[in-house]
Amino acid sequence: MEIFQMSGIWIYLFIFFGKIIEVSVSTIRLVLINRGERVKGSIIAVLEMLLWLVVTGTVLKGFQEDIIRVFIFAVAFAVGNYVGSWMEDKLAFGLCSIQVIIPESSACNELLDRLRENNFAVTEIKGKGKDGNRDILSLHVKRKRIPKAVHIIKSTMDNAVIVVNDTKFVHGGFIKK
Repeated sequence: MEIFQMSGIWIYLFIFFGKIIEVSVSTIRLVLINRGERVKGSIIAVLEMLLWLVVTGTVLKGFQEDIIRVFIFAVAFAVGNYVGSWMEDKLAFGLCSIQVIIPESSACNELLDRLRENNFAVTEIKGKGKDGNRDILSLHVKRKRIPKAVHIIKSTMDNAVIVVNDTKFVHGGFIKK
């Protein structure tokens, strides 16, 4: 294969960027599978394995004479993990649950109205904390909408306790696929 015959800086660049792409794809595959998207994850696995075979084969073909290939491979693996997690954060697959705990007050109604005006489904629950009565708001949202919801909550109630959790499955309710 012609790729294995490359030399000089080109082989190093191929290994570096090829490994970054392969590890980034691997990260996305794992996230998809963990979020229940098995078919998409399996399809991406084919691309991941093809990349892995070609890049790893390039390193193994000449690593005894050129140990720099191994070092570049290892550094690219680390960079690929960073890039993959950054990409996953930007793609924001899946769902999450947001729980908001606030002191019971009339400002709660303002927060509920603002969230609902922005198409967030909110369930209000009454609770009791150490310092008195609390309103507990529960939202289930697509991960891409977390920043918007958190911004609305913080700008309306700066003393709110906000807890965000990954959610694997939601049946019924307001969220549409």
